[in-house]
Amino acid sequence: QVQLVESGGGLVQAGGSLRLSCAASGSICSINSMGWYRQAPGKQRELVAAMSISGSTNYLDSVKDRFTISRDNAKNTVYLQMNSLKPEDTAVYYCKFSCGWPKRADYWGQGTQVTASA
Repeated sequence: QVQLVESGGGLVQAGGSLRLSCAASGSICSINSMGWYRQAPGKQRELVAAMSISGSTNYLDSVKDRFTISRDNAKNTVYLQMNSLKPEDTAVYYCKFSCGWPKRADYWGQGTQVTASA
């Protein structure tokens, strides 16, 4: 079993920055992709940013040029740098690792609250 622990959320004023971290521990798996999702109250969870094992990335249109996903393989950690935060970015942010070996499985972090005040 892979455990994911997130950190870095908080309250910032609009225009501010935060960096989220998601550290993996536990069982070894072959990671196919890593991603950050968010869910605002009353809304569905949506993909914010993702990175494949090859390093290719994709972003939600509304966060392009403001958010950056990155990883540190040595630390088994994925990051989300969020700049120029807007009130509409307010949500609970979740990381997800998708593994292909020893079995296909998705693992989720516990979520961290990000609030950007107007």
